[in-house]
Amino acid sequence: MMIRMAATTRALPRGTHRPFAAATAITAITALTLSACGGSDEPIAEAASPTIPSTTTTSTVAPTTTLAPTTTSGPASTTSRPTTTTASTSTTSTTIRVVEVVEATVLEQATEPIEPPSDAYASEPVIELGTIAIPKIGVEMTMYEGIRMTTLDHGPGHWPGTAMPGQIGNVVVGGHRTSKHQVFRNVDQLVAGDEIVFTDPDGTRHAYAVSEVTIVQPTDVWIVDPTETPTVTLFACHPPGSTRERIVVVADLVTG
Repeated sequence: MMIRMAATTRALPRGTHRPFAAATAITAITALTLSACGGSDEPIAEAASPTIPSTTTTSTVAPTTTLAPTTTSGPASTTSRPTTTTASTSTTSTTIRVVEVVEATVLEQATEPIEPPSDAYASEPVIELGTIAIPKIGVEMTMYEGIRMTTLDHGPGHWPGTAMPGQIGNVVVGGHRTSKHQVFRNVDQLVAGDEIVFTDPDGTRHAYAVSEVTIVQPTDVWIVDPTETPTVTLFACHPPGSTRERIVVVADLVTG
């Protein structure tokens, strides 16, 4: 397999892509211009901690009357008296305090990538998704859910709505090259066959083999499109320290 390093605007030859919604293209271009290109030294804002009002659950069991059967033996007969049982009523009050306000994040089978966040520097919950390792360039870091700068400052970020490691579809991950941890600083050194390994929180391992490295334009938002085969797309700004282009590493699932 050949590694292309020339700028291109055509789709990567790795299975059929389903186009990202056109209505989100302009927003996506803005997000790809910001994400994975620089760092943010601003502190992550603390989320408010609201209290959900107490909820009261009341259960009542209506009185139950049981009539025993009449028994007759010979000339004499005995009839039992009816018995009545009344259940008690119990009331339970529970107050739940929310420690952190989080946006809904559903880690299910991939459908479509979410629209890029309108505020790339807004705070978002820190959600760990296991680890990503790229042995060739000495990378082994925790991967997080989200593509805002505040998340990428922690480590490489998984684009919500794209496939999870091991699933059919496109696992899209962005990361910094020149700021903070610089996790994708040397992705330009990857060649065909190099491994990218994801490990789930439960220890399940998913290994991918690099098939292509290419340079695209910030407007090439098709790199996040779903695919019909298990693939991964790593992206970061290119050249290092510039937002002029994007470097994209494509890999195919080999185990997992």
